[in-house]
Amino acid sequence: MKTVGVSSRITLLLILTLSSLAVATAQTSPTVEQLRSQLSDIQTKETALQDRVKQLDEDLLPENIEKYFALNGSTHPEELREQRRRQLENQKASVQSQLSQLATSRARLEAAITTAEATAYRQSALPPTPDQPSSASPEVTTTSSNSTAQPKPNVRRTHPRRARRTRRRG
Repeated sequence: MKTVGVSSRITLLLILTLSSLAVATAQTSPTVEQLRSQLSDIQTKETALQDRVKQLDEDLLPENIEKYFALNGSTHPEELREQRRRQLENQKASVQSQLSQLATSRARLEAAITTAEATAYRQSALPPTPDQPSSASPEVTTTSSNSTAQPKPNVRRTHPRRARRTRRRG
């Protein structure tokens, strides 16, 4: 009788530990909505930076550089134009670097969203836990370590293969 009590206590302790771990993970991990919000922010920044690159391309045109210095009188206008061109090219390189960093962040966020959606799908297939009502949607996280479900066994029945008989032609 003692072994039944000890094993049930261990099982209860294990269940409580796993549920508290799942709650802690759910609270610290971003949800799908938060990830999509971050993705939207990144896309907005990308659009602004792409507009800035277009503006810099326009400013780099030789006639626009000349218009920039149209009212300034100088004994060396070539040097001023060359300095302006280098300044604009440096700005353009900086903006393109920021764009590449945002593209990397966007790719990471898209992967995190895919993972979070897959985790949410797996969690929705799990039976509700005692502390979670069946009508409430589970908290979606980007990690799948809090899932204790085992993969479902293959439900498809396998039939023994029938031996094919070939007809010998003589």
